[in-house]
Amino acid sequence: MADAAGRLTKLAEEVLGTPLPVRIRAWDRSESGPPGAPVLVIRHRRALRRLLFKPGELGLARGWVAGDLDIEGDLYEALDLLAGLLWERAASTKAPRAAALRALARPELRAAARELLALAGAPVPPTPPAEEVRRRRGPLHTLRRDKEAISHHYDVGNDFYALVLGPSMVYSCAYWESPTASLEDAQRDKLDLICRKLALKEGQRLLDVGCGWGSMVLHAAREYGVRAVGITLSEEQATFARKRIAEAGLADRIEIRVQDYREIKDEPFDAISSIGMAEHVGRARYAEYASALYALLRPGGRLLNHQIARRPVADEETYRVDDFIDRYVFPDGELAPVGRTVAQLEEAGFEVRDVEGIREHYALTLRQWVANLEKHWDEAARLTSPGRARVWRLYMAASALSFERNRIGVNQVLAVRTPDSGTSDVGLRERRWG
Repeated sequence: MADAAGRLTKLAEEVLGTPLPVRIRAWDRSESGPPGAPVLVIRHRRALRRLLFKPGELGLARGWVAGDLDIEGDLYEALDLLAGLLWERAASTKAPRAAALRALARPELRAAARELLALAGAPVPPTPPAEEVRRRRGPLHTLRRDKEAISHHYDVGNDFYALVLGPSMVYSCAYWESPTASLEDAQRDKLDLICRKLALKEGQRLLDVGCGWGSMVLHAAREYGVRAVGITLSEEQATFARKRIAEAGLADRIEIRVQDYREIKDEPFDAISSIGMAEHVGRARYAEYASALYALLRPGGRLLNHQIARRPVADEETYRVDDFIDRYVFPDGELAPVGRTVAQLEEAGFEVRDVEGIREHYALTLRQWVANLEKHWDEAARLTSPGRARVWRLYMAASALSFERNRIGVNQVLAVRTPDSGTSDVGLRERRWG
């Protein structure tokens, strides 16, 4: 088994058809690959078995979460090199990103597959990490299944999220006036931008769909004098938000509910904010989501829908959520192209007045979150689990690169329930937003 790294490098280059851009360090301490490059550390042969039994992204994810795989050096550089290699190959073959690993099934690579099997050791499938969501049953996006999915992502401990998000406790893209601004200032500026886009005024009634830890409703009530209802499916978020609101002396102006948007019956609202929530709705339910929010608004009321978008694909029916994201991060989450989101809001009756793309802002935000996590790594792993902390580090770093490379984006869509009179109350040059 001597020089496992050299054998793996040779196998990888044979499968990929190009030199490997990172070094490999194997469990036998052998190393191979370009000097000075980030190092892919394979701590245990079990990582290879994970790939053999689940070729592709899920096998890699399991190895990472379990600690069988690691990166030594600049994580962003390593992910950029590897993602770029796999992404470009996938684009050229019109196959999933993990096409390079599935290529081992080709007849001309059977010898490489046998070599990999010999390196992997006992042909027994390793148990998936405990942090993985097991196979789910039943139709997508029922009330019960959505609540379970939200709980998986958000009910991992408020103290953990406080380490990552910082004092703002805002878990969505910040709005950066300058790259040198603080994360807290950028999050405050984002909340204030949304309030101005919604043209909030004292005494109005605001609904915040997917309110998180209550930051939006707190800002709107404190700075704009509104009465607010925030809804979430996370019990832990609701408990935390109610405590913050009580401490701020705003319990008479803000109500936090553990409630689905489909369960709200006390309309109308003057304005609705939905910040980083619509990604959980799913394409099968998006028309229902848009229609529900339209019905909850008074005529003339505004919706600000802040949502991550993916690039469109030639055949939308072939779109599938990445295995890593689905199993470890956002179960049942789905992204849509921004054009489809705008179309469905219009189909529900909304008049779309503004679309602002801010993907570079999310890259900056995610890099700050990763830095916070790395700074408090030992405590974060203790508060959740080492595997869970590894999930968050990988998904946030990889997402930052995806925003930077325009693989995904994020948009604020301002829409109005314009009355029959056609009077939208949107100023002629309102994009200055106050």
